[in-house]
Amino acid sequence: MINYKKAKKILLKSNIKIKVENINSLKSLNRICAKNIYSQFNYPAGNNTAFDGYAVNSKDTINLKENNLKKFKILKTIVAGDNPKIKKVKNFQTIEVMTGALVPKPFNTVIPIEKIKFYPSTNDKKYILINKKIKKNEHIRYFGSDYKKRELVIRKGTLIQSSHILAFKSLGIEKIDVKVKPNILFFSTGNELSNKKKIDAWQVRNSNSYYIKSLSNSFLFNFIDGGVLKDNDSNRFEKIINKNIKSKIDIIITSGAVSAGKFDFVPSVIKKFKLSKFFKGVAIRPGKPILFAKFKNKEKVFFGLPGNPISSAACFRFFVCPYLLAILGLKEEKPFNARLKDGFKKKKNFTRFLKGRLTSTINGNLKIEILQGQESFRIKSFVKSNVWGVFKAGKSEFKKNSLIECHLPSVFNKNIFY
Repeated sequence: MINYKKAKKILLKSNIKIKVENINSLKSLNRICAKNIYSQFNYPAGNNTAFDGYAVNSKDTINLKENNLKKFKILKTIVAGDNPKIKKVKNFQTIEVMTGALVPKPFNTVIPIEKIKFYPSTNDKKYILINKKIKKNEHIRYFGSDYKKRELVIRKGTLIQSSHILAFKSLGIEKIDVKVKPNILFFSTGNELSNKKKIDAWQVRNSNSYYIKSLSNSFLFNFIDGGVLKDNDSNRFEKIINKNIKSKIDIIITSGAVSAGKFDFVPSVIKKFKLSKFFKGVAIRPGKPILFAKFKNKEKVFFGLPGNPISSAACFRFFVCPYLLAILGLKEEKPFNARLKDGFKKKKNFTRFLKGRLTSTINGNLKIEILQGQESFRIKSFVKSNVWGVFKAGKSEFKKNSLIECHLPSVFNKNIFY
């Protein structure tokens, strides 16, 4: 049995190649950018006003004072979407501009509408009156001031969010390269599993596959339900592995039949294949029997997760998810720390993944409460939790207010810490 740190090193050295596809940028939400994306245009595309007001040439105001005001003739009104072209502009002339309207030369500054005085009156607006020097560049959003042509928009390995979609559309980026979603083939195991609503006392509802399938809705992988493998299905399982080594499946996962019981056939079947990487059994709780293997000379890997619901969930969170990040080219997850609300003890050589409740004090300090009911069959504490606390190996006692490494329930929320 190896420790969690060593198991993760084996995982991250077992990368498989994930292909790239070119897709419509507007359909790229929650995909992984495969190449740096650059702006194809300057943005804004032209100088435009940030306010409703009047645009003037600041040079015309240099000598203006309280006792030396000047009338500026109103030429026209320009709104967003209008062609701003004006044939000839003389000194002491102005144009009315509405927010977003392009500001043509020689106008180079905008006076907000609230500061304007009209002549001869507000009901007969022929001129505006200016009695002071107006600085250049007031209230103007300049050409290319946000993005310049060929400027980097997002880097390779970025998880595409709604803010990126807005940028793509604004900058005229229509096609982008993204990583193809890995295909995960998932099998539940055990004669006791049932998909029926009403079950007998000796049966168990098949929840693990539905839990992991729900995670696929978060974007990073395609979930394929292989169904349930019965206790005597070892030969069938071997045939399934042989078949899918040659398919488009990237990752095969089982839940259950991975420990050391009479019907735990998964390890013996996997060992029949040529493997380049392998481990079974990690000093963690929950999830100690976990198995991982990379097939030799194949771009395929296998995860054998324990069958208990929380063991399966924890192992998917702390083994499969980091592996997905690695093969998709995403940065490794950055955990955060919180103070332990109450003391906790564990076995020194084990890493514990504990269901916790994260709260904040009035001073803004994060606190983690380790919930009651940490056994791997208990789902109530999982429902109540909003964070995983990781209690690392090498230490047995964690005192109140100790700093604890925390992870959000879904690794796919990690980008909020970047």
